[in-house]
Amino acid sequence: MTIRILKYTLTVFLLLLFTGFSFIAFAANDAPMDLIDAQIKANPDTSGVYVLDTGTEALLARAWLADNARKSIDIQYFIWSTDNIGILAAEALLRAAQRGVRVRVIVDDLLIDAPDKSLLAMSRHPNIEIRIYNPKVSVGVPMQTRLLNLLTRFRGVNQRMHNKVVVVDGKISITGGRNMAAEYYDYNHEYNFRDRDVLMLGETVKSIQASFEEYWNSDLTVNVEDRFNGWRLMKKNVNIEGKEIQEVYRDLHAYAKMPENFAPEVRAAIADVPSSFATLAQQIVWGQVDFISDRPGKNDSILSLGGGGQATLELAKLVEKAKKSVVIQSPYLVLSDEAIELFRRCIAQGVTVRINTNSLASTDNLQAFSGYRNQRKRLLDMGIQIYECKPQPDIQQKLMQKIPSARNKIPIFSLHAKTMVIDKEIVFIGTFNLDPRSENLNTEAGAIIHNSELARKINDLIEIDMAPENSWDASKDDPDQYNSFTKLNKVRLYQMMPIKPLL
Repeated sequence: MTIRILKYTLTVFLLLLFTGFSFIAFAANDAPMDLIDAQIKANPDTSGVYVLDTGTEALLARAWLADNARKSIDIQYFIWSTDNIGILAAEALLRAAQRGVRVRVIVDDLLIDAPDKSLLAMSRHPNIEIRIYNPKVSVGVPMQTRLLNLLTRFRGVNQRMHNKVVVVDGKISITGGRNMAAEYYDYNHEYNFRDRDVLMLGETVKSIQASFEEYWNSDLTVNVEDRFNGWRLMKKNVNIEGKEIQEVYRDLHAYAKMPENFAPEVRAAIADVPSSFATLAQQIVWGQVDFISDRPGKNDSILSLGGGGQATLELAKLVEKAKKSVVIQSPYLVLSDEAIELFRRCIAQGVTVRINTNSLASTDNLQAFSGYRNQRKRLLDMGIQIYECKPQPDIQQKLMQKIPSARNKIPIFSLHAKTMVIDKEIVFIGTFNLDPRSENLNTEAGAIIHNSELARKINDLIEIDMAPENSWDASKDDPDQYNSFTKLNKVRLYQMMPIKPLL
């Protein structure tokens, strides 16, 4: 969950992805949304999927959708940073609203760092509505109220919306692990995530839209303007009107048109944008896709930090049905007693369980790693095969081949994908981490795809990530040895703390 702010500028490629330079011509000439309509019509009562396995693809798809939406854009994110990616994405939504598209955004309160007046200015646009999920620590919350909430509403403060969903025109959608920040799209020169999303169209988008509406109408989701009006001791008193609003809009548009902050060496990638989407559309696989999502609030537990949820239940059912193999990628690996027993039964029935997770050298979350370190030997002894990602794996060069190095320093590459493959027949791609927080506290979402061809493809990609050139086999090596004494001591300190239910 750690946000690593982009310290180096992005490329012209990103600028034009979000400003729509290449996409506008493509839309005018080929009516790309008509192509989507035609595919949905040709495949009634089924769903099309395309896996966005690289940051470049994931950015391209989001940018294309923002620039070609006709009626509506509905978005849910856990993190929306004010780095280049976050600012350019906000500007893309503003442009969509200015051409008449209805834009609705839900952002979790915990890690949003947008300036108050910028949030208010965006929400004052007649075609934009912004709502904050469970605002107890950030948006419109003065320091004294934050402290009070931590003391009196500890569970409530820890109940976060971890969903990541984009729905355009009610017919095409994206979900998966990526938030709206540079490190999720391979463009941070210091730290990047190996992540995975899935683009969907057709029947399953109805379920995704219904889930968004449930969150939009929930009492936990509050209009951003309501967060800045009220009793001064409990809410910030912030306002913005007229000229100030227009100034925010002008600044966003001006920022998106500033080429001097973007490196020129990847300009050639711009020419590939139209053909890239055409290729993507041809590779969409059609079949049964089930969208799973926790309800707002996750569960009815009040006093404890447990309680489970719908996503937890559905994923446990998948594991129970496994006959041969379960292959998982999860950035954090902290199993509850219930999860340990689930995998123990699975292994006892002859099912092979292999998990790819972060090493201490690659993780962005020392607290979560401490929980894994406390149980790693136990998991290995019970028969789970664990492979810990290296911080500079060979696969990094393939996935980031268009990204220039920053001052000859290779960025850390950390696993963030949340994926599970069952028997090479069914694949889950979503937001669920293998930890107590995803199991009991955070709301989660994702797609269960019933397609053996796609499942085998994703299984093969994870096998590559687990190969010796990309990961350490935790049963044969000690990956912790490749870290500093200081870092090891920090983890040991966390290991002694009673924080497992929060990890």
